[in-house]
Amino acid sequence: METLITFAVVERSIYKYMEIIEKFKIVYYTDAIEFLQRIESKTREKIIYNIDKARYTLDPKLFKKLTGSDIWEFRTLYNGKQYRLLAFWDKTQDMDTLVIATHGFIKKTDKTPVNEIERAKEIMKEYFKLK
Repeated sequence: METLITFAVVERSIYKYMEIIEKFKIVYYTDAIEFLQRIESKTREKIIYNIDKARYTLDPKLFKKLTGSDIWEFRTLYNGKQYRLLAFWDKTQDMDTLVIATHGFIKKTDKTPVNEIERAKEIMKEYFKLK
């Protein structure tokens, strides 16, 4: 089921109505929830805001596919730190496209650590095996 948001844009005194369609629904795996619970509330709010925004815009600054894998990352820069939640797509649902957030971490280098990508892949395997 698609979620639509309708809003008006005022441009030179002319109202333009636009509808934005939700691209996916988000499901948080246990490890992702635990990560979000461990961080400060303002940081958590910013990450969730960015995830919600990515659900409608697919902005690559906020949600990007990692090279050479089926893993994606939600990206948030807040107070000088790079927060990441890794995720994968589940398009097997009849009605909704899901993105499963596997886990989160604070990124310390430019490249996403291989062990974090492998962890997300293992969670993805487990998820589809149990489905």
